[in-house]
Amino acid sequence: MTPVTTIERLMTLPSDQDISGRTFGDEEIANVTEALRSGTLTTTKGKFGKQLESAFAAKLGAAYAYACTSGSAAIHIAVAAINPNPGDEIITTSITDMGALTPLLYRGVIPVFAEVDLKTLNVTADTIREKLSERTKAIIVTHLFGNPCEMDAIMELANERGIPVIEDSAQTFLAEYGDKYAGTVGHIGCFSLQQGKHMTTGEGGMVVTNDEALARRMFLYINKAWGYGDPNPDHYFMALNYRMSELQAAVALAQLEKLENTVASRQKTAAMLTELLHGIDGIETPVISDKATHVYWKYCLNVDDTKIEGGSVGMANLLKEKNIFSAPRYIVKPAFMCLVFQEQNTLGDSRFPFNLAREGAVDYSMENYPMTEKALHDILVLPWNEKYTEEHVRYIAENVRIAASKLRKN
Repeated sequence: MTPVTTIERLMTLPSDQDISGRTFGDEEIANVTEALRSGTLTTTKGKFGKQLESAFAAKLGAAYAYACTSGSAAIHIAVAAINPNPGDEIITTSITDMGALTPLLYRGVIPVFAEVDLKTLNVTADTIREKLSERTKAIIVTHLFGNPCEMDAIMELANERGIPVIEDSAQTFLAEYGDKYAGTVGHIGCFSLQQGKHMTTGEGGMVVTNDEALARRMFLYINKAWGYGDPNPDHYFMALNYRMSELQAAVALAQLEKLENTVASRQKTAAMLTELLHGIDGIETPVISDKATHVYWKYCLNVDDTKIEGGSVGMANLLKEKNIFSAPRYIVKPAFMCLVFQEQNTLGDSRFPFNLAREGAVDYSMENYPMTEKALHDILVLPWNEKYTEEHVRYIAENVRIAASKLRKN
């Protein structure tokens, strides 16, 4: 049996839910103060929103970037830009946040869920291909935890079929895939500035594209479809107000200037943890494509419960005793197992848009997703942020090793 080193001390890790794990400083305060003193808090008139959009596009190498109110809004804007008809289908992942799914329902779209890879929990070209139909109008890929999907094969499949790809890059700021950043490989990229993301305004979002026509529709959808700057502006189609405020944009602009250091810090400490956890039987560290870089929104382990008693849950319980608050099984169940899908609770008692679905498209049964079930069963999500130091990483690694030793099956 592996010798166990007793650690009596308890360490409190930096948290992305407060200043201990966030990078807010004088730069954000100065920008917010300037915005307040200007008296202009709407991005239709102020300077920070425009500067943020220009700087964000330049940072990612995208032609167009627009700020919006949240990551969910970003997905809604992207889907609206594609402009599907009610009853059309969009293929998405079985493991994602509800905020990336309800925008589809509001647009009258049928979400069709693709299976995931067991190791990365990302969709693949093969799992997407199985779900294609004559009604497929778009594909949404989610780069989970900061680890990009295998985009070459996905884009080849999508381009063959003439189907646009929306990248949910809420967790992959500055993740590289080939010579591009995640979010700029497909047709539209969506980002979240929610509290725990690499850069944050509490809530907020960004959308990017290199397509002029899509950019035009995204801009309009953020602005109630009002044609700001047009000779004869009007409300051209049904749309919402998804504008970010100048206060949020002021914070985001300062956060953007820190983004490269933030990502580099996360990658450095994550690489250290990977090295320290090497060789623990039953514990697998993140699997990353040769073409990609991982930016570690979270650091995930796969825990083999044939070797570790209690699997990811058992590990999480022991880590919690050491103030390491991990999330076994991530979202626990796929979003399609939630009542909004299982009971089709949408608008009144209409069941819209599910009442428009073709036969078989809304068979949201767990038995159809064995890979998803297995992947969620094994995953253990460790908290991660840019304020972690070598001391924090060694503390996590040592306690993971101790927990694995205590739970080792004979």
